[in-house]
Formats: sequence, structure tokens, C-alpha cells
Amino acid sequence: KVAIKGIERELICPACKELFTHPLILPCQHNVCHKCVKEILFAFEDSFADGGSESSNQSSPRIRISSSSMDRIDRISRSGRKRNSLTPRSTLFPCPGCQRDIDLGERGINGLFRNFTLETIVERYRQAARAAIAIMCDFCKPPPQESTKSCMDCSASYCNECFKMHHPWGTVKAQHEYVGPTTNFRPKILMCPEHEMERVNMYCEICRRPVCHLCKLGGSHANHRVTTMSTAYKTLKEKLSKDIEYLISKESQVKAHITQLDLLLKETECNSERAKQEASQSFEKLYHVLEEKKSAALRAIETSKNIKLEKLQTQVEEYQGLLENNGLVGYAQEVLKETDPSCFVQTAKQLHVRIQKATESLKSFRPAAETTFEDFVVDIGKQEDILSDLSFHSNGLEIPEINEEQSRMYNKALISWECPGKTDSADIYVLEYHKLNREEESVTWQKTEVCGKSQVVSDLDDDSSYAFRVRGYKGSICSPWSREVILRTPPAPVFSFLFDDKCGYNNEHLQLNPRRTSVESRAGFPLLLGSERLQVGCYTTLDYIIGDTGIAKGKHFWAFHVEAYSYLVKVGVVPSNKIQKLFHNTHDVTSPRYEQDSGHDSGSEDAFFDSSQPCTLVTLGMKKFFIPATPAAPKDPASRILPLPSCLGICLDCDIGRVGFYDAGHMKCLYECEVDCSGIMYPAFALMGGAAVHLEEAVTAKYREYHDDI
Repeated sequence: KVAIKGIERELICPACKELFTHPLILPCQHNVCHKCVKEILFAFEDSFADGGSESSNQSSPRIRISSSSMDRIDRISRSGRKRNSLTPRSTLFPCPGCQRDIDLGERGINGLFRNFTLETIVERYRQAARAAIAIMCDFCKPPPQESTKSCMDCSASYCNECFKMHHPWGTVKAQHEYVGPTTNFRPKILMCPEHEMERVNMYCEICRRPVCHLCKLGGSHANHRVTTMSTAYKTLKEKLSKDIEYLISKESQVKAHITQLDLLLKETECNSERAKQEASQSFEKLYHVLEEKKSAALRAIETSKNIKLEKLQTQVEEYQGLLENNGLVGYAQEVLKETDPSCFVQTAKQLHVRIQKATESLKSFRPAAETTFEDFVVDIGKQEDILSDLSFHSNGLEIPEINEEQSRMYNKALISWECPGKTDSADIYVLEYHKLNREEESVTWQKTEVCGKSQVVSDLDDDSSYAFRVRGYKGSICSPWSREVILRTPPAPVFSFLFDDKCGYNNEHLQLNPRRTSVESRAGFPLLLGSERLQVGCYTTLDYIIGDTGIAKGKHFWAFHVEAYSYLVKVGVVPSNKIQKLFHNTHDVTSPRYEQDSGHDSGSEDAFFDSSQPCTLVTLGMKKFFIPATPAAPKDPASRILPLPSCLGICLDCDIGRVGFYDAGHMKCLYECEVDCSGIMYPAFALMGGAAVHLEEAVTAKYREYHDDI
């Protein structure tokens, strides 16, 4: 048994993040406390009244409405839902569990069921968590006594004395059902929230909720598929039990996954520390470069400053010498005191030159150095832009993305990928893949190294799904793994053939390419002449072509493309003993007798027409896939028309006599039927009007190069 304390995560309301209190089941199958639903709806209504969500953010301290929920409330409120409309108003509720807007219907919160099962489990959890806390009697005078039992009919707890007093012998209350002390009182019968006087006795398989017979007769579930409550109980309980048994049987696998996740947690911690260290080292390198540049710039500025200060200081000293009794002027004044002419002339000549220079500098004063440092302004505009774009790019490697349109599954798997930046930033790529198998406890990835951006993978099992992922390497550095892409292999080995240009081939209406892998039907002049000769009853015929190789036994698959402009194409298989009848079939025509809207489509005629067909074919055309009208097919013609897949496939199993028609792009079966495989079976195609069919080419190691050349 699972410990009750180990399931607390399942008992938490997604809105208030506390244990559920009277949980309600939403149409999306999530549970929310009754009080939380009301508070969210009140916030919802306030957003309509105020035209915004500012008031709704303060609706209640108990509930924590996420920003995404508030965004949805604002979006719906701005959508213009009208009040007081004559049409029934539905209540939209932003579910905090699945983050979707849920339609609660006209009754709103009143149309929701209480989840009594979840409520009981929560109560058991509360009792296990507060085993020492007693439930007190609801009827004792203060101080109340500890209760010994709870009455499910009265929805109250009693001590022994109060229970005897309120449930005397010989009265109706004495027959009430009582249990041990509890606070979880659930009704004995689950009533319908839409028809409050009716008990639920059926289960709606469409809405996945219990309903009453009035809901089925004339309510909102009138046209829904329902089953009895006992059948639903048995079915759901069996499914749940089976799934639980499967999970329990895989306990070793779960523990292995937990161990793997624990290792991943530790690895994540280590990798994060290493990533931090590498990021720190990268920024330290930038810091080092910046510090060097900063020091060089400061040194240059300091040197320039000293030179300028020295020049200005020298100029200051020179001008100070021009003052009276100071410097040059003072020296000149002393020279003037010389009375000896010879000595005066000897000294005055040089002094006079200096005095003249000082006089000229005084008349045209100019500082010896500029005070600005404009030559030392650092331009960091480009560097600032580069640093602003600095972000993590997987150590410089872009994460490759697998191109699902260019990748395909046929006889082999061709996996193609590309980088978002369209640059070859990686030196080599590693492609990993593994087969999806539910029974395997551990996943073993198979690895292959690729120098280009595509790889052909061989030896894959038929009718299986494979997961593929790729990452890039540049030296010892690798990018993160790409998103995993799931592709499915064909249901059988691929059968190779070409169109037969000899057996029944009509070269007037059909044209083959030289490699016999494509056939085209052209509504040309010969067809027009043929139609002109037919005045009544027959408009035109189909032109058939078959494969040049037959199948005698085993299971085989082949694929082809039908051009979107094709008017009418039939594809399928034909046995060898009916090939002649196929090319000379008088009933294979388009005439009023066989048109459904002609008034001649009686049951006997259809039966005769179907039984007369020599081969098993399905009809394609006008971008549609038509499921044949069989007893097992839907009676509504519109439901038998599907969009035409870009690539179609046919799977023939001669051993059991069945043929299936597939959407080859997703390997999904569209239609399957029995077929007579008594003879050798050949692929068969029929075209009318403008149409073209191209056989799918087998994947080879050189497929990409050949495909690009084409």
C-alpha cells in the first residue's frame, strides 16, 4: 500500500496551494477547491466590471492567481462578452491546473460535482498528519468533550452523552448511520447538479461525468453516448487497476529512472558549477583586456598631463620674470645701473633681445599647452554593442534542428538537419536514435558520427517508431541535443517496382518518364475525339497501368505521390488472373447508370457493379481521399472523404489476404479491406483526365546528392 503521507502532492489545490477543501471537478477533469472557484469567478466578474484586472489581483489573500491566469482573464474580458443577452450565457473559468479557459455551461459553478473520493482521501491524510489532534463534540457546552463518533445523516460529531441525547432509542434518528470521528461528511446518494432531485445513474462517455436520466432524455447529454454507472464503474476500475498494476510491476524501472534522475541532478550541479567557472573565466579575460587598456589609457593621460603642466609652469615662470624687481625685469634694472659703457654694451645687447621677445609674447599671449584631453576620449560604441549582444550560445555552437519535411522513412531512414543561423559552426555532428519500446526499462541510444547535415540510417525494424536527435561538436565542445523527432517505419518491407510499359499500356493517353517511375494522364486531343464518338451512355474510360513486378507471398509496402492537380486517380492491387479483364472492363466507365446522383443507383445495381470489379482500388482526386462505400464504412458520404496526403502508401499482406492504404508521411492507415490473393498480385493504377503519379524513390546513401541534382 502507498503511504498516505507520500501522496501530498496530489492533494494540493493548484489555486491556493493548500490541501483541498470541498474540491469540485472541472470539465477538464482537474480539481479546485470550492472556495477557490468562487474567488476566481469573483475576480473574473470584477475584471468585467472594472474593464481590467487591477481589482481582481486583490480579490483574496488566500488564493494565488498566477500572472498567466490573470492574462487570460484580461483577454476574455476584452473579448466583449455581452451581459443581459437573450442567448444563454456560458461561464468561462481559467483553470489553474491546465492553464486553459474552461466553459462551465449555463449553470456555472452549480453544475459541478464535488469530488467526494478526493475529499475522503484528504480527510484521511489530515487525520494521519494530526493523529494527536482530537475532533471535539459539536453539541457539548464549553468546554467541549472529545467526540467518539460522527453521524453521517446529521453531518455532526458527538461525544457519547450528546449522541444518546440526540439519538434516543425508538426514534428515527436512532437508525442514523454513524462512523468514527471525522470532519468529512459525504451524501449517501450522489445527486445530479442540474436536476437536484434526481440521482445520477449513468455515465456520459463524451463528457466523462455522471448524469441522471433527465440529462439523457432532454438535457445537454441527449445525443451523447452513455453507459450504466455499474458498467462505467467496472470498466474504469479495471483500467485503473490494470494501469496501477503495470506501474507497480515496473517499480524497478521507476527506481532506475529515479537513480538516473538523481545522477542527472548531481551532474547538473557539477555542470552548472563548471559553466559558472567557464563563464567567470571568459569574463575575467575580458576584465583583463579591459584592465590593460584602462591602465594604458590612464598612463597616456598622465604623461600628457605632466607634459602640459611642465609647459604651463615654464610659461608661468617666464611671465613672473616680467614683473618689477623680479626675474628678467629686475635683472635689466640692475644692468641699467652700469656706468661703464663698454661693460654695459657687452651685457645689454643680449638682454635687449630677451626683453624684445618678452614684449612680443606679452602682446600676443597664448598658453603653452591646451587644458583639454580630447585626444584621449575612448570610443566604446562598437564594443558596447558587441557586449550588449553577449549571451550564451552553447559555447559558440548553434543547436541543430532536425528538418521533418526533408527527413523521411521508407526502405531506410533519411534524417536531415540544419542550424538556425545557416552556418557550419560545428566540425562534426553526432546523430543518435533508438526504438520506442514501452517494455524496455532503459533506453539505449545508437550513435553515428556525420560530417554533413544528413545521414541515412539502415537496419530499422518494420512497423516501429524511432526517436532521433542530433548535436554538433567543435573540438571538445558540443552543443545541446536538438529536439527529439519521432518517425515511424513502414508496416512491411518496401517493395520496389517500375511502371510496366508493355502490359496494357496506352501510350496515347498515358506518358511515362524514361526511368518509368512517373506516369501522367493528359486530357488531350485523342481523348476528346474518343468522347465525341460516344453520344449516349458512356462518357470516358479510365486508363490503367500496373507494376512490372508481382507479389506471390509475404507482406510488402510501397509508396507514391499523387499530384495535387489530379482529377481522378485509382490505386490498389490486381491479381494476375484478372489483368486482362482489367484492361477490357466494360463496366469501368463514368456513365449515368453508375452515377449516384443519376437516379439509377439502386441497391442491386451497386451490388452488381461492386462484384464486377476485377481489382481492389480506392479513389483519389481533387486533393481528396475517398473511402469506399462498404457496409462497415460510415453512411454519411462526407465522413468518407479525407484530405489527400502528400504521400500515399499501400501495404499488401498476401498471407492473410488484406490490403491497407496509408498516409505514408505519418504511416497511418486510412482504409483496410480484404483482398483475394489467389494469384500473383500486381500494383495497379488508373488515371483519367489531367493526373500524375510518381513512385517513391528508395533511400540510398547517395539519395541527397541525387535529389539535389534533380
